[in-house]
Amino acid sequence: MNAFEESAARDRATRRAKGRRPQLPGLKVIPPQARRMLRRQVLAVLSHDGPSPDYDAPQGDPGLFGPGSVTWKIHADFPSMIAGGLAALMLQALHPLALAGVWDHSSFREDTLGRLRNTIAFVGRTTYAPSTPAEQAIERVRAIHREVHGRAQDGRPYSAEDPHLLTWVHCAGAWCFLHAYQMYCHARVPRSMQDRYLEEMARTAEALGARAVPKSRGELDAFFRDVRGELVFDARTREVLRVLQAVRLPLPWAGVSRGLFFGAGAAVLPDWALALVGRSSMARLRDRAAAASLKLVAPSIREAMAEGGLAWRACRRTGADYEALFRWPAG
Repeated sequence: MNAFEESAARDRATRRAKGRRPQLPGLKVIPPQARRMLRRQVLAVLSHDGPSPDYDAPQGDPGLFGPGSVTWKIHADFPSMIAGGLAALMLQALHPLALAGVWDHSSFREDTLGRLRNTIAFVGRTTYAPSTPAEQAIERVRAIHREVHGRAQDGRPYSAEDPHLLTWVHCAGAWCFLHAYQMYCHARVPRSMQDRYLEEMARTAEALGARAVPKSRGELDAFFRDVRGELVFDARTREVLRVLQAVRLPLPWAGVSRGLFFGAGAAVLPDWALALVGRSSMARLRDRAAAASLKLVAPSIREAMAEGGLAWRACRRTGADYEALFRWPAG
């Protein structure tokens, strides 16, 4: 039994003693037995991520954000994080200098799932881990970035430590996670809360070396308007999309879930990005169908992945109400 399963077992015992189950939003259309199978498959893959920090101690440690943050709420939803993570990788690949670093220095074409898992793991650790391991995760990425430099296909030099490229990668991820959450968690995030999310997330980006990081929706929209002239859709970007569409996700019915999450991720992308990649009308229709399907099954996936998950454990460590992560103020 791994750490996730041990934590889940403790929480189930606690709830049985209290006589209640967590009440998460949405109608669960997947039967309990299938939800348990889904959970086992996903955790089997997540446990391959190497040594994991202790999310249960020290008691009371809020980490980099804390339970009162918008970041804890946005990143708590597993289905939207997977769809948003795929969308972020698609969007990030449109910048040729950012893509050059990944193309030359990573094995994403051979281990695409590993790339996605690493992205989700970094976001999870910097969001929910106690302060020390969260800061260590940032330092590890900075150390990796120091080794990533070279020349792109057009001869321009690139570096993973380039503050502008770091800001691009950050903005693509933040935009996709925020919009995926609103699409698949059936939640309208108030504009003021969206601004708070971007302001909070900017701390991690700046710790990695990004500069002039947008801290509101207005600033984020302006950043994308300014950067669009730097983006291209070429053979390398097309290959990234092909690889992402073929990735085998750690979910039951792999063939179905692969198309479901890729399409749901593509549906998150802004219209200008879809136009740049030449996403056809038929492909966009399939994306909308995938998005509708994910909205239907998301409550079941959310419940399956709640117990023992990172957000759950962080709430237990800090004494916070896990269910409150899925409630939003009006306005």
